[in-house]
Amino acid sequence: MKKTVFVIVAILTLLLLMPGGVRAGSALEIEASSVMINFPAGLTFSITTVSDVNITDIRLHYTVDRMRHAEIVSEIAVDFTPVTRVKAQWVWDMRKSGGMPPGSAVDYWWTITDAGGSRLETAPERVRIEDNRYDWHSITEGEVTLYWYDGDDSFAEELMDAVQEALSRLSLNSGAELEDAVRLYIYANASDLRGSMIFPQEWTGGVAFTQFGIIAIGISPSPSSLAWGKRAIAHELTHLVVHQVTFNPYNHIPIWLDEGLAMMSEGELGSEFEGAIFRAMSENTLISIRSLASPFSAYANESILSYAESYKAVEYLINEYGREKMLELLNTFHQGSGYDEALMKVYGFDTDGLNAQLQASLETVKVD
Repeated sequence: MKKTVFVIVAILTLLLLMPGGVRAGSALEIEASSVMINFPAGLTFSITTVSDVNITDIRLHYTVDRMRHAEIVSEIAVDFTPVTRVKAQWVWDMRKSGGMPPGSAVDYWWTITDAGGSRLETAPERVRIEDNRYDWHSITEGEVTLYWYDGDDSFAEELMDAVQEALSRLSLNSGAELEDAVRLYIYANASDLRGSMIFPQEWTGGVAFTQFGIIAIGISPSPSSLAWGKRAIAHELTHLVVHQVTFNPYNHIPIWLDEGLAMMSEGELGSEFEGAIFRAMSENTLISIRSLASPFSAYANESILSYAESYKAVEYLINEYGREKMLELLNTFHQGSGYDEALMKVYGFDTDGLNAQLQASLETVKVD
């Protein structure tokens, strides 16, 4: 019996002397881990960890929850002085990297290594980035959740009705339907909305964060703002749905198609846009469809004409060739097809062919 005990003690002694071996009382632990949200400026990740030997390496790993073609994990080596108990933090300054919309989420975890070679990896946790400046209420219908803080329940219900009507109109026009959940944040005004963004444009009144499935719009309960807001919701929601339907790693759809579908979801074309079409036809200054495949002009008159022509182009394709062909076109873009190739495959003509047909149809309407 004494010989057996001696052998066991000898083995344990050797293990303790070996590099990276078992050490009495060895422990690498997390005492605390937290994230502080400073919306919209950034996030502060904090950790407190202890060991019986010096901690030598702390790394934060995170990934943003959004539509993507490949998993992208960011890794941050945190600066600290090696000791046995470390309180460390890392600040994600979004004023340098670009902001995150309200309702977006980040998954994060830590890896810690000590001088003895022990390594600890924490389980992933999710932090939801909310705009905590306001006391939000919410309602959900289907895959859409609407958040608001100004106005009563009937205000939110009326906006949710506009959401459902826009989805129905888009499906009727193109066959495109919502594939993933959507969060819709209704700010009380454009100023509050811009306060949720990093370096916003002065004219920003609503924005669709298509990769996140999030829309943020400034709408007050007043009748005029509500009427505008319903159309804005329909417009931005269409961008989001179309992005989901056509998402691919190779190409985006042409601007005229994206904006044309969004304009049609708003309802009938307004008199301002109809007037722009009429003037351009009279002055022979219509913009070519090929030019409308690129971002629109910042000049108001040209921008209005661009939106109007985009509406007319999409309306022509749907009226002339049907809803099924429009859905086929979107699915073709989802496969990564180029602009001319997609049109040729689905309709038998390219961008210039569409331009010729559209202008001919507009001339016919003008004569009538």
